[in-house]
Amino acid sequence: MIAGAADLMSRRGVNATSMRDVVRHTATPRGSISHHFPDGKRQLIAEAVVFAGRQVSGPLEKAMNERGAIAGLKAFITSWRRHLEATGFEAGCPVLAVAVDRYVGEVSDKGDARDEAAQQHLLDLANGVFADWQQIMRAALLREGLTPARAQRLATLVVASIEGTIAMCRAARKAHPLDQVQEELETILFEALGRTTP
Repeated sequence: MIAGAADLMSRRGVNATSMRDVVRHTATPRGSISHHFPDGKRQLIAEAVVFAGRQVSGPLEKAMNERGAIAGLKAFITSWRRHLEATGFEAGCPVLAVAVDRYVGEVSDKGDARDEAAQQHLLDLANGVFADWQQIMRAALLREGLTPARAQRLATLVVASIEGTIAMCRAARKAHPLDQVQEELETILFEALGRTTP
């Protein structure tokens, strides 16, 4: 159910992902939702954000540790390109969906005051996921000799660039923006690390 919710969020956004849609999408019995998610949609969406963050963090960290910053970046972008192409450019990043879509609870949820708290909680989770991805990139750049401040700035640039470009690719229905951003990010990293571009 959590993976299904993350998938729907990546395609539709947070508010267009209802509990009913998740049940349908995952072929889950309706009663399972209230059993596993007693706090309703807000709990399911929160767990989906954490799940989506881990789905990216694990492979990103592995790529950075095994290949280094530049080759790891290339592998990371390649995985996003595959994801976009495999879904016909319909699915983007569910974490970004949470960051840009204001949470509105379902009719069965217990009120607007809780929606505001849920919104803040979801933004905090999304911010934590983005910070985790930046930290993984920052650690790779530190291992390759950059100062902490420069490594942090470049890590922020990489994550922000890729997240924004994923949205651009979805709008364009092609990977060309991702190709352009990859080329520029690699050039910037080569220069920052004092290497000549291939």
